[in-house]
Amino acid sequence: MAVMVEIHFPVTADDEWIDDVGDFMIDLEEELGFEEYEDGEEVGDDYVFFIAGASERTLLAAASRVATRKGVPAGAYALVTDTAAPRVGMGRRVKLPVR
Repeated sequence: MAVMVEIHFPVTADDEWIDDVGDFMIDLEEELGFEEYEDGEEVGDDYVFFIAGASERTLLAAASRVATRKGVPAGAYALVTDTAAPRVGMGRRVKLPVR
């Protein structure tokens, strides 16, 4: 079991930003030393990316950079949880970007 951050974005009709975020996260993985834990997926009204493999602080810094990227929908938030959580959406909610 390890700390994991779910990055939640509101689902939009235009989904081109999803691939852009995926590409950007590859660069962030190398820079910050975390990993995409699972592929992103649509969960209810949110599109969720899953990151792990680093400290909570590093993961939230990465989530903040993703949330402020040009072209992503407004209203992103993070859930701090762990890799053993029984389902998506469980954890402590953190407003993005983290200051």
